[in-house]
Amino acid sequence: MTGYQEIITDPSYRGQIVTMTYPLQGNYGVNPDDAESASPHVRGFVIGELCEIPSSWRSQQTLAEYFAEHKIIGIEEIDTRALTKHLRDKGAMRAVISTELSEEEAIQAAKDAPSMEGSDFVKEVSTEKNYLWEGESRLWTIPSVTTNQVGNYIELPPVKYRIVAYDFGIKWNILRSLRQSGFEVHVVNSQTPASEVLAMKPDGVFLSNGPGDPAALTYIHEEVKQLIGKVPLFGICLGHQILTHCFGGSTYKLKFGHRGGNHPVKDLRSGKVAITAQNHGFATDDSSLPDDIEVTHVNLNDQTVEGMRSKKDPVFSVQHHPEAAPGPNDDKGFFDEFIALIESAK
Repeated sequence: MTGYQEIITDPSYRGQIVTMTYPLQGNYGVNPDDAESASPHVRGFVIGELCEIPSSWRSQQTLAEYFAEHKIIGIEEIDTRALTKHLRDKGAMRAVISTELSEEEAIQAAKDAPSMEGSDFVKEVSTEKNYLWEGESRLWTIPSVTTNQVGNYIELPPVKYRIVAYDFGIKWNILRSLRQSGFEVHVVNSQTPASEVLAMKPDGVFLSNGPGDPAALTYIHEEVKQLIGKVPLFGICLGHQILTHCFGGSTYKLKFGHRGGNHPVKDLRSGKVAITAQNHGFATDDSSLPDDIEVTHVNLNDQTVEGMRSKKDPVFSVQHHPEAAPGPNDDKGFFDEFIALIESAK
């Protein structure tokens, strides 16, 4: 519904056209602080109405100007709620937005477009050079008299653990959340060998979100398998699906995926239900998981797997996004769980 800039710059949307259900988009403009990566990743944007005069002191350009700068096509005056209902009935499908093709040519172009199943967009979005995350990670807050506050920001905690994060299309807010939890984060390319990661002697390894079909990433599966049992692992979204394959399980394409910030997820261990943010088109087949893998969370809308852990190795993962502030803080505890996993493995 909202958060259009975060969606546009989320690498998990690589190769996809995105439809927004809220009718007005662009009303607060675009600014660099709200980006989730260095560039936009959507292939097209479908909206009801474009706001041409944004109203926000933070705005630096209009949404139309941003799209023109990055050569991304958008289309407005679409009944996006009717389109959403159609996708709910028929499932996610290939599509074309064009100002040049005839109706027949556009339909054929959509039919000829590659399927999301079998696609590998991770190679397109992963960082080319490994780096230490040093981006702004302080939490903004309302001014108060607390001693750890500087201006409108809460100072970051000291670094307690040093981790390596595989970049499969990592969101900057995940990196911010990890740093806010006391991690020093070294980000590496998706094709980095496990031996190279282990040589860095990290306290833990994080497996990020990302786009495409997890089953197509066999070269990543092979490297991550070599990390299991040797270092604590935490995966989110695509990272969760990659671990599914590493455990010997399988994934499948959902009819229309899980999108948005209102998905109820139940923790089977405590019975607690959290409101979560989600963005994925594939899911773990729970019947394919071996006996030494415990399903810890399920989606209450359709009972799909939302979290799991190994019973013998320090490994766990979740399908949803704890950094995306859906509740707004229902899911933040997973970063503390990663800390506890690292401490218990020492």
